[in-house]
Amino acid sequence: MIIRTAVRRRAAATAATACALAVALTACSGTTKDSAEKNTAQTGTAAKADPNAPLKKGLKLAFLPKQINNPYEKIVDEAGIAAAKEYGASGKEVGPSDASASSQVSYINTLIQQRQDAILIAANDPNAVCGPLKQAMKKNIKVVAYDSDTAKDCRQLFINQASSEEIGRSLVQHLGEQIGYQGKIAILSATQNATNQNTWIEFMKDELKLPKYRNMTLVKVAYGDDADQKSFQQTQGLLQAYPDLKGIISPTTVGIAAAARYLGDSSYKGKVVLNGLGTPNQMRKYVKDGTVEQFSLWNPEELGYLGSYAAAALASGQITGAEGEKFKAGKLGEYTIGKDGEIILGEPTVFDKRNIDTFDF
Repeated sequence: MIIRTAVRRRAAATAATACALAVALTACSGTTKDSAEKNTAQTGTAAKADPNAPLKKGLKLAFLPKQINNPYEKIVDEAGIAAAKEYGASGKEVGPSDASASSQVSYINTLIQQRQDAILIAANDPNAVCGPLKQAMKKNIKVVAYDSDTAKDCRQLFINQASSEEIGRSLVQHLGEQIGYQGKIAILSATQNATNQNTWIEFMKDELKLPKYRNMTLVKVAYGDDADQKSFQQTQGLLQAYPDLKGIISPTTVGIAAAARYLGDSSYKGKVVLNGLGTPNQMRKYVKDGTVEQFSLWNPEELGYLGSYAAAALASGQITGAEGEKFKAGKLGEYTIGKDGEIILGEPTVFDKRNIDTFDF
């Protein structure tokens, strides 16, 4: 089932905010001098958007996830590939079996050789993939980051599942309420270089500086590398090192499922609060047996769908990636490109016993 988020409200708010900030300088649309220079540097030509251009038929899109066997990213990519069929394009998923920093480089090089029209990448490292991605853009292959961003000059667009600040702060807010703002907490992340994870964690740390969290202490950030067994072992290690731990935040679907599996079969079940980002299907049994009270996520199908349409709009010349440009993403409606080429899908949804059975992904 598709999660209905406040996508259109957020898109409108983004456009309104951009217009309010820019009203003294220019109109709230079109391509600014800075963005034109950015497009020239990225593609080698002075790109100009044609919002009335039709989506090209026969486009070739390639999705490059962090790792090919990640269940969450499989949902994203399959939705994006299905979306491509709606506008007469073809899509495929390729990628490494591990999430190391440089594991995606050889795949990018191959996709360049295959002359794909667009590469959509969830980056394991913001910089390790930059060299080949810049080469791709020089050959007029469009680059769209999704889920986990690259460095800003290594792609034209970044499809962000939700506001990074909102994700990071809300996870701390939810956990704080659950543990009464008292005690030691830990974070179980993915890889040390994952852009999205590190951005969220910085906002978590900033949120923890507020006075209401003065009795909460972040004792450690552990890394499970988005590997199930390692995440399971990292959870075990956290509780061995800090037996009085009150809560764990795991902002990764692999990590939260592994942590829930460990807690569910341990004496810590019901004593240590686990929160973070997960999919309803993988977390349903842990919510129902009381291991996890709540967790959050956006709809990964919508993320892939939006990424697919954004890549097609780029490859068709409807947009260039400049702030203020607009495009239509099929059934999701119109989106506005924000600062640094960022497009925000919508607001995250909180799942618990009351609503989890209404979702299936």
